[in-house]
Amino acid sequence: MSEVEQVKKVKESLKNHPDVKVVAAVKYFDVDKTKALINAGIKDIGENRKDAFMEKYEACKDMGVTWHYFGIIKIPPKLNSQFIDAIDYLHSLDSIDLANAINKTRKAKEPLKCFIYVNIAAAQHKAGLDETKVIPFVKSLAKYEKIQVVGLMTTGKNTFDEDLIASYFEAMRSLQKEVQALNIPNCPCTELSMGMSKDYLIAVEHGATFVRLGHIFA
Repeated sequence: MSEVEQVKKVKESLKNHPDVKVVAAVKYFDVDKTKALINAGIKDIGENRKDAFMEKYEACKDMGVTWHYFGIIKIPPKLNSQFIDAIDYLHSLDSIDLANAINKTRKAKEPLKCFIYVNIAAAQHKAGLDETKVIPFVKSLAKYEKIQVVGLMTTGKNTFDEDLIASYFEAMRSLQKEVQALNIPNCPCTELSMGMSKDYLIAVEHGATFVRLGHIFA
């Protein structure tokens, strides 16, 4: 199946959710495949490896792309402003150390749009904040002028139990409402980044506004 056919199939599956943004997760794709997806109509591209992100950014930065970074950013080492400024949406904000580093490093005029990474399933060996720590964390971000909390992100849980998956996504929607109720100017939390190739249709039924699709384009 060509990239045009793949993209058409995905968009058809989301015809009842026209406002959902499809982010192509291109971790396992080379630059040529990434360009093919862009040319087929995907304008949101996401990576989770810094070097691969910069390679694809440099190769495709003139193609009208919105750039997403999914990877966990460890602090230290010191962040690179070229890397941070290239990101439009960071889907993995999960610590004050990272928030501090972003605020000091980002040179772009506009703040970095961030999703707080929530480990909603309390899965061991996974990054992200415990659900109970999200509200205190959001409150602590109010002072950061280079950070805008646009929403919450989760990876859910690797299971075939669709009811369980749906319960995690619904819990994220409830948590989103709690954050919105804080009325913190730089934390509007209007978005939910959740749902991947295997469960994105469940995610959009429970409020996802961004879905991160990789294997579906393979």
